[in-house]
Amino acid sequence: MESFLSEAVYLSVDPYMRAYEPRLKLGTVFIGSQIAKIIDSKSKQYPVGKYVVGQFGWRSHTITSEEEAKDPELSVRVLPDFGSLPLSLGLGVLGMPGNTAYFGFLEICKPKEGETVVVSGAAGAVGSLVGQIAKIKGCKVIGIAGDDEKGKWLINELGFDHFINYKKPHFAKTLAACAPNGVDCYFDNVGGEMSSTVLSQMNQYGRVSVCGAISGYNSSLSTLPKATITQGFIVMKQLKIEGFVVLRWADRWMEGIHQNLKWISEGKLKYKETVTEGFDNMFKAFVDMLQGGNTGKAVVKV
Repeated sequence: MESFLSEAVYLSVDPYMRAYEPRLKLGTVFIGSQIAKIIDSKSKQYPVGKYVVGQFGWRSHTITSEEEAKDPELSVRVLPDFGSLPLSLGLGVLGMPGNTAYFGFLEICKPKEGETVVVSGAAGAVGSLVGQIAKIKGCKVIGIAGDDEKGKWLINELGFDHFINYKKPHFAKTLAACAPNGVDCYFDNVGGEMSSTVLSQMNQYGRVSVCGAISGYNSSLSTLPKATITQGFIVMKQLKIEGFVVLRWADRWMEGIHQNLKWISEGKLKYKETVTEGFDNMFKAFVDMLQGGNTGKAVVKV
């Protein structure tokens, strides 16, 4: 069988891994994507020296057949030419997180120029891109995160209009002051009480794209955090709330990559990486990311 051997170069740590972890059987390789270099090959499609991105999990070496590479679960693709940009961006703005922001925001929220957009988890790999895409589309953007230094980055470097530190008191009042005319679009990475508050301040026919709920990922089913009931807001404000998994747009994958690459080249889309050195530090990087220690995309360099 025609196959290839790849060696990990960069591995990704992402919030979704924590949400999916309870489904994994003990002893299986932990999930996650990586950029790997092909170091041996019997495949013409995957020659030695090429770089691939795929859901190989937390491992340093992987043998993959051409047939296995077609499996949507593995999502193996030869890495496009990024020019002088780092290969690691294939795990971030030019990979799954970038497409999550591009498709998840534009296809579900369908933003209009002049509207107000709120992004939770705004300093993360996805949220930081959503806010910038919203600015490209002519929207007013409010970013929510838990660190003032991250807030300075969002406003001074990424062009967000407002930043709210959710750890500080009077979140609802602060949001109302930042969005006196209400909220039109909400890109939610966090869930919990924060999101209930945002929903309460949305305008008629507001749109909500639900990407994740990191506030509850570390909770067991018996200790899930409780939040204000939101159905009243949803009904009276006639909100549209839709969750998504980015592989919904697998058939348009390269559209998102090419558009984000174009915006980077035009200076409209900026990125930041938090890089941890060493495969042995995978778990440390993972926990640090879940605790908000990263700014932008968290990756591990082997």
